[in-house]
Amino acid sequence: MTQIGKPISRLEGQLKVTGTAKYSGEYNVPDLLYGYVVNSAITKGKIVKIHTTSAEALKGIIKIFTHENRPGTAWFDMQYADMDAPPGAPFRPLHDGEIRFNGQPIALVVAETFEAARQAASMIIVDYDETGFETGLQANVGNAREPKKGLATLLKPPPPKPTGDFEKAYAEAPFKASGEFIHGTEHHNPMELFTTTTLYDGEGKLTIYDKTQGTINCQLYVGNVFGLHFKNVRVVSPFVGGAFGSGLRPQYQLFFAVMASLDLKRHVRVTLDRSQMFTFGHRPQTIQHTRFGATEQGKITALNHTSIAETSQFEDYTENVTNWSPMLYPADHTLLQQKLVSLDLNSPVDMRAPGGCTGLHAIEATMDELAYKLKMDPLELRLMNYSTFNNAEKKPFSSKELKECYLQGAERFGWSKRSPEPRTMRKGHKLVGYGMATGIWDAMQLPARAEVMIAKDGKLHVKSAVTDIGVGTLTVMTQIAADEFGLPMKDVVFSYGDSKMPFAPIQGGSFTTATVGTAIVFASKALKKKLLKSVKGINGSFKDAEIEDVIFKDGMVTFQGNSVGFLEIIQANKNRPVRTTNLGYPHSLKLRKYARAVHSAAFVEVEVDEELGTIKVTRALTAVAAGRIINPKTARSQVLGGMVWSISKALMEESILDTNLGKYMNQNLAEYHIPVHADINELDVLFIKEHDEVINELGIKGVGEIGLVAMTPAIANAIYHATGKRINQFPIHFDKLMQD
Repeated sequence: MTQIGKPISRLEGQLKVTGTAKYSGEYNVPDLLYGYVVNSAITKGKIVKIHTTSAEALKGIIKIFTHENRPGTAWFDMQYADMDAPPGAPFRPLHDGEIRFNGQPIALVVAETFEAARQAASMIIVDYDETGFETGLQANVGNAREPKKGLATLLKPPPPKPTGDFEKAYAEAPFKASGEFIHGTEHHNPMELFTTTTLYDGEGKLTIYDKTQGTINCQLYVGNVFGLHFKNVRVVSPFVGGAFGSGLRPQYQLFFAVMASLDLKRHVRVTLDRSQMFTFGHRPQTIQHTRFGATEQGKITALNHTSIAETSQFEDYTENVTNWSPMLYPADHTLLQQKLVSLDLNSPVDMRAPGGCTGLHAIEATMDELAYKLKMDPLELRLMNYSTFNNAEKKPFSSKELKECYLQGAERFGWSKRSPEPRTMRKGHKLVGYGMATGIWDAMQLPARAEVMIAKDGKLHVKSAVTDIGVGTLTVMTQIAADEFGLPMKDVVFSYGDSKMPFAPIQGGSFTTATVGTAIVFASKALKKKLLKSVKGINGSFKDAEIEDVIFKDGMVTFQGNSVGFLEIIQANKNRPVRTTNLGYPHSLKLRKYARAVHSAAFVEVEVDEELGTIKVTRALTAVAAGRIINPKTARSQVLGGMVWSISKALMEESILDTNLGKYMNQNLAEYHIPVHADINELDVLFIKEHDEVINELGIKGVGEIGLVAMTPAIANAIYHATGKRINQFPIHFDKLMQD
């Protein structure tokens, strides 16, 4: 009755589609106040005066908070951080009258109704002393510098040091390919707006319903900033309507809701509107350059990849953009560099596959260009340079079935039907193009704790503070726990999304299933030993039983034909639950010898209207090698979501920055274009069997990011094959294809 490997539908699905699931802004709270944020209309300067008199006179207005009257905080004059904070000094709302970026929150109106708060916010007039600013990356590349180092570099290490003599090897290479790649800004736009509902439970005690990817992260943030004992701060977030990285760090509505609640000793809700979702967190502007050299046979000898990306003036946000090429393609001569430019913008934030989908576009498009110069099939070039060894870390991979991703994916897609030359495949008046690319993402695992308990109802209860941002965490954790004890899904209760539960890190980076799943395995093993000890006191037949000889199945503990039920154990324990809480962690000594990654190969077909230049992705396939797949249905959904986003990233999605104003001009979903159903055609996902006994107890790798990283370059490569035009600036619009 194994549950792992079954395509089980999401357990919370019915709650979500019927509207029963409550999100952070949907809790019915009596005597609730509403906050509305006022944002700066300038990009840089100082606030001279905030005129609030007219707004304060409006009926129902309780208080207007500004930098002049904000309550004191514990850490305002110190550097505080959250789990995902980059090096630097995090932005502090209402700290002073300085304006550091356009849209910076500068006031909070609190009223008896949301409508009154919003109306009052529109009546506030602000006098500014505006100063000059710089927000454009391309105009400031001359100011690029090395990133500062900090705790964040543990998860985002700098590029490997140079090897060999790249310049000499590149100059001598008989075949070369190079390119400049420009990525503009993208903003997270999850369906659920950022909302915090703060319940004031008494002097200094708060229950906070927040849209977040880390309940404990927000708990630590609130405790540190407002000087509260962590036990007096409870953050609850069982349902999250999408996040994609935007909820990794506490956003400013959390600060405002807590500040107002503590000051007024009332329940307060603060919700950001859609335009305010463009005032924090985004994928950064990035400029990349590549130079690859190869032999006449296609063996790569020289790799150079540089990137320059934006960051804010107060933090050094970085991404792993240039680290990937030596992980995929071994070369003796490498030169990899990453630099930052500080601009007058808010700090970027991790956005699904941060750095990976940016860097792999440049790498895989350069590989495609090299293949055409070699007159070699792009797939053949990748197979020529295939290696089970990670050249960046000088270690073998714990497992790598990328070759099977190539071969099985190509067969299923029909890659062999591709005509080698560009502009040679047609369907009526449309040019048809095939493109492919390689994907890679880190297979990480972090420490986490889980509580596992047999309760009075005889069921297995599992608890973790982890959130579920819509990826199926509730379902797969239930499957893992069920298999540990040989139980049906209905006899397992997984509770999550609450900071009072055992520690879990932020949910992101494709590491959650490995991280929390391993904690459940560790705790289950400990509970089994505890149960066996109890059984020995109940039934003498178990006297000589060792844990490896005992079978746990269907709520029974069995040894040599003798069985004791969970309910009997609880009764013998005076109806008290039997529980244990344990830490799950990666086996660092074991893993130190290996590199760990999930791999993919994407294959794409596009049709380009020869006269209009319009582009349609008609079909695509992603083949993924991600170790053991816990739930093929939810995993497939994750990869499909990444593929849809790839179409958005490659062809539609961009935040238009007016560098004269320092402002994003399309702060809405009417002008910030994302795909609709009519834009999505035939998408296919193929999971390749991959066995990994090294990576963790479950042999699993994450799939959250891998669906995105390979498909964006595959789309760009398919467009080149269709049109003969190599466009290295995302998104690729029809006007670029119309240019000579």
